[in-house]
Amino acid sequence: MTSDAFPVSREPFDPSDVIWTPVSRKLIGARLTVAAIVLVPLLLVTGVIAVAAGEPWLWTLPAAVVLLGLWISWLVRRQVGAMAYAERADDLLVRRGIMLRSLVVVPYGRMQYVDVNAGPLARRFGIATVQLHTAAPATSAAINGLPPQEAARLRDRMASRGEARLAGL
Repeated sequence: MTSDAFPVSREPFDPSDVIWTPVSRKLIGARLTVAAIVLVPLLLVTGVIAVAAGEPWLWTLPAAVVLLGLWISWLVRRQVGAMAYAERADDLLVRRGIMLRSLVVVPYGRMQYVDVNAGPLARRFGIATVQLHTAAPATSAAINGLPPQEAARLRDRMASRGEARLAGL
């Protein structure tokens, strides 16, 4: 049963009244760098094994590593493209995923605190993560791949909106 007071969207992961803000494409470079840190040594080891053993079938191992790297490159680009967030009057929406889609709605009044994190690799790529914490772990959300200025703005805005909602309780 639907009501005119609550507009119903046909798509559960894309409400009709929302303008999504995508994360920075720099997140692709950061994630591919992490993949390369793992895959390049693995490629070297499998290549050395194939050369040292002299068995032609062992070249399937480095070939598999290269194929894995290509698949990860394709997948990371699609995953980052699917990540976005939206600020509404009473809550923050965070969506991600292509095949396994996720939409997290965090009411401002339920927020306990907001973190901004950036490790060495994230700082190198000029991105940060905003982590929203609530009393219930299931409704906590993280927004990866934000430019530092946007992360700071979002942190301050979420904290002030959370305090305003808590003051009304």
